[in-house]
Amino acid sequence: MQSPDLVYVMGPSGAGKDAVLRTARSLLDPGEKIAFAHRYVTRPPAQGHENFVSLTAVEFKTRRAAGLFALHWRAYGIDYGIGVEIDTWRHAGFMVVVSGSREHFGSYSIRTLGFVPVLVTAPHAVLAQRLAGRGREDPLAQAERLRRSSRFEISGPDVLRIDNTGTVEQSAAILLTRLRQRSS
Repeated sequence: MQSPDLVYVMGPSGAGKDAVLRTARSLLDPGEKIAFAHRYVTRPPAQGHENFVSLTAVEFKTRRAAGLFALHWRAYGIDYGIGVEIDTWRHAGFMVVVSGSREHFGSYSIRTLGFVPVLVTAPHAVLAQRLAGRGREDPLAQAERLRRSSRFEISGPDVLRIDNTGTVEQSAAILLTRLRQRSS
């Protein structure tokens, strides 16, 4: 039996990827076999942002060395990981949705892992406004994130592009519709 898809959602900082994922997760119907994975991240937890598990750098390094991450990468001086529990979920028949990195997308064996690439996007002006509004970085860090936003182009016929300039509910509905189509 082939494992269900691993949906790899990515996008530039400020595109609203976490809001889309959070909203889509809240719209799941009872019994739907779609699981939204949390990330392990080496930054302190923040209220109202993405659903992640905060780890110290030592904890992250120890878990990585023990092979507890199915995927891991480093960006902006922060370590990110997706736990190997996603393999168990897929084996149990769940489609798994992960929040990934555009920069590191190409480094994984996408086709052999059964990745379904999803790119959440927004125009440059919207990204700038959202980065400033979330107040997580100083203006210099925001500027660097904006510069980086155009550095990694993800394209191809298999990439689902979601322009997140409408409501987050609209974008989440687009994502869920595509996931449900693939799982039926």
